[in-house]
Amino acid sequence: MAPNETDDTTTAGEVEEPRAGRRRAARYIVPVTVMGVAAATIGLVPALADSGDPDLPDITAAQLIEKIAQSDVERLSGTVKITTDLGLPDLGGLESGLLSGAAGGEGGSSADPSGRLTELASGTHTLRVAADGPDRQKLSLLENAAEYSLIHNGKDVWGYDSASNEVYHATVDEADTKERSAQRPPATPKDFAEEALKAVDDTTSVKVDGTAQVAGRDAYRLVVEPKQSGSTVGAISIAVDHETGMPLKFTLTPAGGGSAVVDVGFTKVSFDRPDASTFRFTPPKGAKVTEDTEQDRAHGGFGGKPERGPKPEEDLAKGLDGLRMLGEGWNTVATFDTGTGAGLPTEEAGGDLGGFLGSLGDQVKGDFGKGTVFSTRLVNALITEDGTVYVGTVTKDALVKAAEAGK
Repeated sequence: MAPNETDDTTTAGEVEEPRAGRRRAARYIVPVTVMGVAAATIGLVPALADSGDPDLPDITAAQLIEKIAQSDVERLSGTVKITTDLGLPDLGGLESGLLSGAAGGEGGSSADPSGRLTELASGTHTLRVAADGPDRQKLSLLENAAEYSLIHNGKDVWGYDSASNEVYHATVDEADTKERSAQRPPATPKDFAEEALKAVDDTTSVKVDGTAQVAGRDAYRLVVEPKQSGSTVGAISIAVDHETGMPLKFTLTPAGGGSAVVDVGFTKVSFDRPDASTFRFTPPKGAKVTEDTEQDRAHGGFGGKPERGPKPEEDLAKGLDGLRMLGEGWNTVATFDTGTGAGLPTEEAGGDLGGFLGSLGDQVKGDFGKGTVFSTRLVNALITEDGTVYVGTVTKDALVKAAEAGK
């Protein structure tokens, strides 16, 4: 196995110098998005294993990140295995109802992708993926004796749930396609890697740590680690294809140890052009077809046409009252006011609901007053008694200190 400069620790200052505000917003948005879609479920499964130690030419971390940036793979097909283990509490079946509501909603369609893709945020899933340029992609979520497929072919977007025989159809233009691609949940190693590398700054150690073989292909292993203490992120490992520069596997391990929080990688992959028939879809006989509506557009549904304008972090700041970032680097904490003027209902005021919510968190107090900390293996969130929220990929102690400093 080639050493590949395992002791070459590179700071992002040597790699790139993006604006501080953009880095910090990106670091916040990614984990909070994951927390939001996963907060109703639990998964605990082993991480996907690598095999082989191919002998590859030496490369520096800066060169490998540049290789990822220059990767121009547009055609591929393969199978992806994704595992998410945030270590959430067992909600006693409540998660099933919440997810079904998100997927279809009252009177909605179980084939609506805006809800179905949230399932990737918990447990282990197998996906079949295919792409042929920016106008044709297909993602299939394989389930027990059923399959959910999302197909983009030109101006048409189809969602099909074989279990219910329901179809969701939308039409999009080129601008919509680009915007939807930016908004959809990450589902491939490349998606996760691109988001993780946005968080790289001078508080980060980046190095090449040997090689691996993923899906039968030789790859370099890029390791990203926080230099600061207090972060819940232990390390991020990205297996980068030696030939194409495309990430083949992404693994995020928590500072607290144990299994990976997120582990996503190809088990099979081909960079040949998929057959055109892969992206053709005709609703099966008897299927219930739901067309996207003006209401979908107004609420930014998958097939809708949202207004052009602010970037996602700017939209987030507008949607949350006075979003601010506290601290720096991996210890950045986001805070905002819920606008309610009050925190969670107490057991006295909220009855069983107040007691249930309180049991899911830890009670804390400080200069900010009193509050409840809700924890996962990656994201911690503090809700104070006056309705202020503090959230970040930091430990509970670091979160409380940030809340005290921000008061």
